Amino acid sequence: MSAGARGFGLAATTPATVIRAAAAAAEEHGYRTFWVNDTPDGDGLAALAEAATVTEQIGLGVGVIPLSRRTPESIVEQVRRLGLPLERLRLGVGSGSGPGALRRVRQGIRALREALPVELVAAALGPKMCRLAGEEADAVLLNWLTPEHARVSAGWLQEGADQAGRPRPKLYAYVRVAIGAAAIRRLEQEAARYERIPGYADHFARMGVGARQTAISVDRPEDLPAALQAWHGVLDELVVRAITAADTEEQVLELVRAAAPGGQR
Repeated sequence: MSAGARGFGLAATTPATVIRAAAAAAEEHGYRTFWVNDTPDGDGLAALAEAATVTEQIGLGVGVIPLSRRTPESIVEQVRRLGLPLERLRLGVGSGSGPGALRRVRQGIRALREALPVELVAAALGPKMCRLAGEEADAVLLNWLTPEHARVSAGWLQEGADQAGRPRPKLYAYVRVAIGAAAIRRLEQEAARYERIPGYADHFARMGVGARQTAISVDRPEDLPAALQAWHGVLDELVVRAITAADTEEQVLELVRAAAPGGQR
């Protein structure tokens, strides 16, 4: 596991000007990757296209596109139409909603692998999806979990890789981070919302903790490096999933600096 590799993540609904500023700052401050999510209100691939215009080296990740909402063919078409840099793209997919989740992800990853030379990332919460990621994906993206449960998930990932006779995929995780009272209130609201989603409710029950206990919150930027130490050596890459009070450029860049690999710069 890497001791300090980090990514930085935002919601795809964040204004494009802030996406560009954050991506450029993340590259400047030594982050390995820059991530956005993908929702009906926020097109992750389009947001990455904005980030690509102001960066040259940093990896660009979408975490993740639900395969119950998008077909592999439509994803491939959009990646090509946007001209996303394939050598930097971390293309994350998840099952989305509905029955047949494992089959949908397995078939989706295989179809995307045939079409695009990119790093394919599978979102996973439970043991079955982690093992599938170990069998099929280049990386797994974990979400809303503790460092202790990330180690358990790594074991499931390794089991899948061993079953398929291949090396263990990379281990990424979104870790939500908030600085200051207003951002912390927003974090608490997001945590409560996720706890109402059945799949995540099962996930939190499996861990024996609430969503809020998986996140990091501090009062001051200078307190953040010490708070992140709990994740030291657990992952191949920790993705700081930013929660700010209002997603302004100033607030987001403060968090980029505070969580930078090696501390503030």
